[in-house]
Amino acid sequence: MQKGWFLAVLFFSLLAIQKGSPNSFKSFFWRLMDDALLQGWVVTARKSLLQVIFPPELRFACLKFFNWIFHLFSSYCYFDITEIDGVNTNELYNAVQLYLSSSVSINGSRLSLTRALNSSAITFGLSNNDCIIDTFNGVTVLWEHVVTQRQSQTFSWRPLPEEKRGFTLRIKKRDKSLILDSYLDYIMEKAIEIRRKNQDRLLYTNSRGGSLDSRGHPWESVPFKHPSTFDTLAMDPVKKQEIMDDLKDFANGQSFYQKTGRAWKRGYLLYGPPGTGKSSMIAAMANYLSYDIYDLELTEVHNNSELRKLLMKTSSKSIIVIEDIDCSINLTNRKKITNNPSTRNYYDPEIRCGSGSICGEDGGNSITLSGLLNFTDGLWSCCGSERIFVFTTNHIEKLDPALLRSGRMDMHIYMSYCSYPALKILLKNYLGYEESDLDYDVLKELEEVVDKAEMTPADISEVLIKIRRHKQKAVSELSEILKTRAERNLKSGSLREKNSDDMEDEEQEKRALESPKEGSEFEEPCKKEEEEDEEKLK
Repeated sequence: MQKGWFLAVLFFSLLAIQKGSPNSFKSFFWRLMDDALLQGWVVTARKSLLQVIFPPELRFACLKFFNWIFHLFSSYCYFDITEIDGVNTNELYNAVQLYLSSSVSINGSRLSLTRALNSSAITFGLSNNDCIIDTFNGVTVLWEHVVTQRQSQTFSWRPLPEEKRGFTLRIKKRDKSLILDSYLDYIMEKAIEIRRKNQDRLLYTNSRGGSLDSRGHPWESVPFKHPSTFDTLAMDPVKKQEIMDDLKDFANGQSFYQKTGRAWKRGYLLYGPPGTGKSSMIAAMANYLSYDIYDLELTEVHNNSELRKLLMKTSSKSIIVIEDIDCSINLTNRKKITNNPSTRNYYDPEIRCGSGSICGEDGGNSITLSGLLNFTDGLWSCCGSERIFVFTTNHIEKLDPALLRSGRMDMHIYMSYCSYPALKILLKNYLGYEESDLDYDVLKELEEVVDKAEMTPADISEVLIKIRRHKQKAVSELSEILKTRAERNLKSGSLREKNSDDMEDEEQEKRALESPKEGSEFEEPCKKEEEEDEEKLK
C-alpha cells in the first residue's frame, strides 16, 4: 500500500514539474504525504485493535471450533499413520506401504520403485502426496501418502529425516468399527506375506562348536537358491499331490490348531535308499511354502540345553531338518542295554551319557534321546509357530519307536526306487520328452523293466545327463542299462517281490513303529544260559 502511494506521489510530481508550477507541486506533495501518514496510522491502529480484541489464542480456538463443526457434519473420519512414532519406526507404516504396493502397481499413475535388502523383487509404491482407493469387504477407503518438510530440529541423539512421511486413511464414519477391527489386521498379515514372498529364502546351519556370530546368533545363513520344485520332483504324482495337500492344509490351519489345542507344527519322516530324492523333497517343500530351512547338525550340539536354545532361535514359517538321523546320534542303545547292572562299567558311554545318547569328544557333553524327543514334541517345541520338522534316514528300522510315533513324525514318506511315473518326469526334465513324443513300444519296454531294475532317480538322472544332447541315444542307452540291471537282479536273486501296495515296505515301517516288549531283547541270552547250565549238570 505504501508502495502505491509512493508511485502516485512520484507521478503527480513529474506532472507538476512539467507544467512549471513548483509551488503547487509542493503543496500537493505535502498534502499527499499527510494522507499517506494518516492511512498508515489507520492500518496500524486496525492491526493493534485486532490484536487486542482477537488475540492469537482466540483465533486458534475459533479455528478449532469451526474445524470441529466441519467434522461434526462431515460423513468421513481420518487416521494418520506416521513413519516414525516418537523415536521408533512405526511398523504399521511399513505394512501399509507394502500392502499398497500390490494395488499401486496396477492402479497408480505415478509410482516410486524400491528394492529391499535380501529381496529379489522390485516393490511399487505411492509417490509423494498421491492417493489411491482400496476396497475391503465392500467398503471403499482412500489412502493418501503425505510428505512434508520437517521443521529444523533441536539436538537429538537420533537425527530424524528431513522429510516427514505418513499415510492418511479416510473412511466413512459408519465403517469405522469394521476398518479398525479387521482391515488393519488384514493389512499386517498381507504385508508379512508380501515381505516373505519378495525376500530370498535362507538356509541356516548351527555354528561349529555352539559358537555365536557377531550378532549373538547361534545360526549362520546363506541364500537358499535350490531350484527343486514338486513339478520337477521324480515321484509318483498321486503321492506327490497328497504331500502338497497336506502341506497346504498345515500352512492354512492356524485356526484349526488353535481350536484343537495343538501346537502349530508338523513332522515328516523321509526314509528310503540313498539317492531317492530326500534332500530334493525338502527343497521342494521349502520352495512350495516359501519357508526358510534350518539344517541342524547334531554332532555340533553339546547337550540338551544347547539344543533347546537352538530351537528358540529359529523363526516361524521354517523347516527344521535333521538329515541321516540314524548316523548323527545313537538312538538304538535303549533296546540293547543289558538288564544286569553289575556287568556294566561306569566308563561305558551308555552309563555316562544316558540311554540313547551321543557323547562329545571331551566325554562331558551329550544329547539324550529324551532331549531330542522334547525338542520335537515337548513344551519347548511350542515356543514358535508354523514350523515343520523333517527327519531323513536310510534305515528306518534303526530308529527308536518313540521317535516315530504320531505327534513327532506325523507323516511317513517312503522314497522308493524310480517307478514308471517318476521315470516319465525325469525324461521330461532332462530330455524335454512328453509321453506322446515317445513310441508306444519304447514306453512299454521302459515300463516293464524300470521296476525290476531297482535304480534310484539319481542313477537314472546321471545316465540322462551324460548324453542329453542326443535324445534318442539317451533313451536307448537308458533302456539297455535298465534291462541289464533287471537281469542282474534276477540272476543274483536279490530282486524283491512287491505287490501293488508295497506291502513289504509297510511291514518294515510297522516293525520299526512297534514298541519292544519288555524282556524280548533278552530272551535268547537267557535261553543260552539255561542250556549251558543244563549241560554242566549233565
